[in-house]
Amino acid sequence: YTINFPAPGNPELADKIAALLDAQGFKSHIDNDRGFDHGLFIPLMMMYPDADIPSLQISLLRGLDPAAHIKLGKVLRELLTENILIIGSGFSFHNLGAFFKPNTKQSNHANDEFQNWLIETCATNLSSIEREDRLINWYKAPYARYCHPREEHLLPLHVCAGIADQNASVIFDDYIFRKRAVAFMW
Repeated sequence: YTINFPAPGNPELADKIAALLDAQGFKSHIDNDRGFDHGLFIPLMMMYPDADIPSLQISLLRGLDPAAHIKLGKVLRELLTENILIIGSGFSFHNLGAFFKPNTKQSNHANDEFQNWLIETCATNLSSIEREDRLINWYKAPYARYCHPREEHLLPLHVCAGIADQNASVIFDDYIFRKRAVAFMW
């Protein structure tokens, strides 16, 4: 709560996004008083330490429905013609109970299996229908609920997959805090 990222907002873009969402049946609400979430300011602090880039964030949908988040991404696809950067910030392993325990073979194995499934799902030559089906049913992946007891840190990936509608590239696959992490770029 002590980190400050004083980037300016972008009210015009926020209004455009709200109109896009409303037109497609997503009830939107612009909250001018809410501060930035760590999912926005941590990546941007590394990329734009002077906080000189207009920024806004979109909240996850109530109910955390994977299919709805892919659909949300498809609605936002229209923004690809704009000069904007879209970041889906999350984490491929978010089991905090296991995260801070001593490094165990079982935990690493589970993490690696889920990571491999993510890479196969997002970065191989699957059809859009196959990719969407796998992402909607992500909880069936090996060790999915072990790696994500709750899915809020995985769902930004679903939004990005909906926006892109193509294979991703793996741009980062390494171990952070003893857990394997992967980043994709579409």
